[in-house]
Amino acid sequence: MLRKILLVLCMLMATASFAQVDVNKGDLAALDGIKGIGSATAKRIVDERGKGGNFKDWADFESRVSGIGEKNALKLSQAGLLVNGKPKAGEAEPAPKTAAKPAAKGK
Repeated sequence: MLRKILLVLCMLMATASFAQVDVNKGDLAALDGIKGIGSATAKRIVDERGKGGNFKDWADFESRVSGIGEKNALKLSQAGLLVNGKPKAGEAEPAPKTAAKPAAKGK
């Protein structure tokens, strides 16, 4: 019985860690639940949203919230943060590989 309870609790925790939160709708607790957003950043987001209204897109979000840049925004998007219901464009693009140069033939 105890194993079943622990299993259910673990499943609930796993589900909660993958929850998506829209930056325009989430409260302090919901934003703080996103990996990479602490209580101070969550407060900055809510305060800025209160001053300037909802965020229009990711670029607007990045420009208005201090400490959020291109790389950080991508990480937050991958962790489940949304702006107007959309993840950040360009998510999980692999770095381009450079082609190996052919070996020079000896003379």
